[in-house]
Amino acid sequence: MSLWGNKDLVSSVGDLSIDFNTKTVTGNGTRFVINGVTQGDVIKVGAGATYGYAVVDSVASNTSLQIYSTDHMVAGVTTVPAGTTFEISQEPLYTIADSAYDAPEVQDGVNRSVFGVDEVEVGLAATTAYAVTHSGWVGIKTYTDTHGRLRVKNEVLVAGGILTTSDAADDSYFPE
Repeated sequence: MSLWGNKDLVSSVGDLSIDFNTKTVTGNGTRFVINGVTQGDVIKVGAGATYGYAVVDSVASNTSLQIYSTDHMVAGVTTVPAGTTFEISQEPLYTIADSAYDAPEVQDGVNRSVFGVDEVEVGLAATTAYAVTHSGWVGIKTYTDTHGRLRVKNEVLVAGGILTTSDAADDSYFPE
């Protein structure tokens, strides 16, 4: 298992539920094996990580996998009900434990997200508020200041190549 990969989206097809006692993720319409989900991939659970994050321990089938722990789920969450959306990426594992990017992604008016940004996206975003200095895994924080202006802060977490063929739903920030 590596510390990160180069796909900002491995899988997001279907929906899931999580049994916290057994650490079992049960998918509905999912394609974990077909889409290449592997040990060490990161699951963002719920829209905007409303339930939190987990790390894949093992994949049993297209509709079942195990997670390492529920430590990075939102405080007070004890179950993830059937029908919950998800995204699986190969983002750096340490980001889910970094308080700068805690789940849920939006807290106190600040949006904290990690994106896989390829070279094409870097070029197209260069003249926008989301301009970044390098392709790779990028942490982005956005908020509106007291004057009503959008503020965007970015940090390149891992410089490197990201696969454009595995693009996550980040085109509102980093269009192709």
